[in-house]
Amino acid sequence: MLDVRPLFVRERAELLALLRSLSAEDWARETVCPGWDVHDVVGHVLNDYVRRISGSRDGFAGATFANDETLPSYLARTNDEFVRAARQCSPELMIELLGHLGPELDRLWAGFDLTAPAPLDVSWAGPGPSPAWLDIAREYTEFWVHQQQIRDAVGRPGADQPELVHPVLDTFLRGLPHALREVERPHGTAVRVVVTGPSGGTWQAVSDEGRWRMAGDETELSAGATVTMRPDDLWRLATRGITVAEARRRADAEGDPALVEAVTALLAVVA
Repeated sequence: MLDVRPLFVRERAELLALLRSLSAEDWARETVCPGWDVHDVVGHVLNDYVRRISGSRDGFAGATFANDETLPSYLARTNDEFVRAARQCSPELMIELLGHLGPELDRLWAGFDLTAPAPLDVSWAGPGPSPAWLDIAREYTEFWVHQQQIRDAVGRPGADQPELVHPVLDTFLRGLPHALREVERPHGTAVRVVVTGPSGGTWQAVSDEGRWRMAGDETELSAGATVTMRPDDLWRLATRGITVAEARRRADAEGDPALVEAVTALLAVVA
């Protein structure tokens, strides 16, 4: 279990300090998100705050699915609708709203039983119900990644302390068994992902009677494949900030080629 709740205050403080320092030109800079500038990405983060408070605190269902609409297309549509509306908001107002709603979101997370079923399942971590701690951790990665996208756009590195970055990597790599789901290997076959640097670590998944599951650090396993990546490459791969082909080019990999291919296709967003 991963409890990221104490990190939201720090991540948000870094974000608000960054936003307050931006010029009008900075707010108009294009980001890696297609068609969205910095103002739009901030509007999307505001949407995330509003959506979670409305849904998890107030029980409000929000927008409904259109006929035959898939989850990815539903999210793309509703996210775009909010971002377009937020273009009517000044940067100053969006900063005020984030600063006001953030503590309310913190109070919401504080009331969760981390082991209870999540209000929103984490589909990229596999089928079936997700625990609340994983849902909350997914939201932390959402906020942190969008902050990094803004920082990339304006050329202001930051919020990159190991204690802020490691939980992002840890959360994304909980999707490892799902990434390996199509590759069948004998019971006990292990896959190891090594992320370098102070933000990194070692994560393992093991084949266990027809399915893959995470294996703790204490488990000594003989890896069928090992993939070594830098932190920046891992989170950008998981959110498609870089392509799968580029991630494979940057990674050091050894062992079973099919397992390596599955690991380096890791996706930790709904798409």
